[in-house]
Amino acid sequence: MTFLLVISWMVFAAGLYLGERGADDTTITSYGRALYWGIAAFSTAGIANMPVNGISELIGATWIVLGSMLFFGAIVATITAYFMRPLQRPAKQIIDTIEYNLEQLDDLSIDELELLKETTDSLIEHMERLKAAKREATRSTMADKAS
Repeated sequence: MTFLLVISWMVFAAGLYLGERGADDTTITSYGRALYWGIAAFSTAGIANMPVNGISELIGATWIVLGSMLFFGAIVATITAYFMRPLQRPAKQIIDTIEYNLEQLDDLSIDELELLKETTDSLIEHMERLKAAKREATRSTMADKAS
């Protein structure tokens, strides 16, 4: 997303510079100033001078909307992914935990062994329900095709 933001910034800055090139009373007189304008405009710093040509205003307005969405979207996505990571329980983690406990059988207490048995039993039951649902879905699909 950062790559897309940087490329978009450079493209919109080029468009803004080309739109403002040769215009009277413009402060965007170079590509560098157009790049600066691109950052100042979408960062809500309030220090970006307004483009003077109509096409430049359209390019600038589009950049402000898209640039803000990409920039702030990347920040929100990063923060959300960071906080959601502990809530995810990948299957590999579950399997690793069970394997570790199986390796430590001699060191586990009766309560820990009971918990391990309950966990394993519930995983087996869950797997059997998934298989049954898959078989049912396959039968339904075949029945639909037959009729």
